[in-house]
Amino acid sequence: MSSNDEGNSSVIIGTAGVLSNIVVDYSLYVLKTTGSGLPAGPFGIEGALEGISYLAIIGIVGWSALTKAKTGSGLPAGKFGLVGAAEGLSYLSILAGIVVAGLNLSEFGYISN
Repeated sequence: MSSNDEGNSSVIIGTAGVLSNIVVDYSLYVLKTTGSGLPAGPFGIEGALEGISYLAIIGIVGWSALTKAKTGSGLPAGKFGLVGAAEGLSYLSILAGIVVAGLNLSEFGYISN
C-alpha cells in the first residue's frame, strides 16, 4: 500500500472514529438526562447509527490495546492526527459510559438501555 493510500485510509478511519465518538457522547448525554437511550428514529436509522458507533469505539479501543501490547505504544496519529484523536476520544467515551452507568445505577437502581 502506498503512503498516499495509507494517509487516505487514516483520514477515513480517523474521521469515522471521531464522528462515532460524537454520536456515542450524545447518546450518553441523552441516557443520563432522560434515563433511556436514543430512539430508533425513522426507519431505525438513528438507533442503527448509535449501535454502529458503539461498536466502532469498542473496535478502536481493542485495536489500540492490541497495538499497545504488540509494540509498546498506541495507534499512530495518522494524517491530521485523526486516528490519534479517535483513539483518545474512544477511551474517554468508554470512561464516560462507565460513569453514566454508575450514576444511573445510583439514581434509578438499574442500568438503563
